[in-house]
Amino acid sequence: MKKVVVLTGAGISAESGIRTFRDADGLWEGHDIMEVASPIGWKNDPLLVLDFYNKRRRQLLDVQPNKAHSALVELEKTHQVTIITQNVDDLHERAGSSHVLHLHGELLKVRSQFDEQLVLDWKTDLIEGDFCEHNHQLRPHIVWFGEEVPMLEPAIEITQQADILLIIGTSMQVYPAAGLLQYAQSSTPIFFIDPNPAIAPSDQLTVVSEKATTGVPKVVDQLINESTNS
Repeated sequence: MKKVVVLTGAGISAESGIRTFRDADGLWEGHDIMEVASPIGWKNDPLLVLDFYNKRRRQLLDVQPNKAHSALVELEKTHQVTIITQNVDDLHERAGSSHVLHLHGELLKVRSQFDEQLVLDWKTDLIEGDFCEHNHQLRPHIVWFGEEVPMLEPAIEITQQADILLIIGTSMQVYPAAGLLQYAQSSTPIFFIDPNPAIAPSDQLTVVSEKATTGVPKVVDQLINESTNS
């Protein structure tokens, strides 16, 4: 089986109804990013940060995976698929994808401030006074601005091994995720699926200027047909 590595961003989840939160003016629901998505924001106003992520968590539980998520599950029948996502939702997992790496954390998990390796599943509101077993406040299991991305090294290793690379619903303009492209082998075919691609096609790169729910099934069908006919 060929190894397909899939890089996904906010565009694939937006079609399920998940807002991207960052508006054109750079604000997230009226908040400066550093107020709700940084260690200093957490230190200055933990209640604001908890409320922000509680709202996001509630919204996530009200939406469902879409046709793009489902198509990637179908691809597992003929290919070894690993998804590296910038998204903090669980829509890939709910659709049935077997191997998902979250670069920026997971909304339905929380972790201890005492031990960042102490991670818990969490589907309800997280409030001040929710402590870990060591009596330290729990925080969202999200990689905030200014924090290291612990899953970046595994993501680099996975990308280096890709036989085929799919990029879905992300501009690939924001680092460190954007840097993953440079680790793909020069012979690896790349499919870039986005309605407004900020990248030009080349011999190596095929641009599919469509939204995820239409573009991904088309590419998946092509890859499955090529696999079964080879």
